[in-house]
Amino acid sequence: MRCWIRSRHLICSGNFFIFETVEYTTIERFSQCVASLGGTVISVEPINKIWMGDHRQVILYQAKASLHTPHHTLKQYWIKSGSAYTKFDERV
Repeated sequence: MRCWIRSRHLICSGNFFIFETVEYTTIERFSQCVASLGGTVISVEPINKIWMGDHRQVILYQAKASLHTPHHTLKQYWIKSGSAYTKFDERV
């Protein structure tokens, strides 16, 4: 999960983690990681279509997970190395 934080695929908002990717298999791996830490995935939704190159559009998926980690090293790591926006956010 730390590499997803560094690559700006995963952001934290309170007790929730929001994960965005264009690969659905990565959503499945994220779900397994969340479950192994004692959390649950709340929802997975296709939120947008984005262009990959000039000729191909792909679906952007967003997963929201509840993970109560007030003093967990993962939350501390996000504070140190994370971002407030994912790499797919159009505001950045």
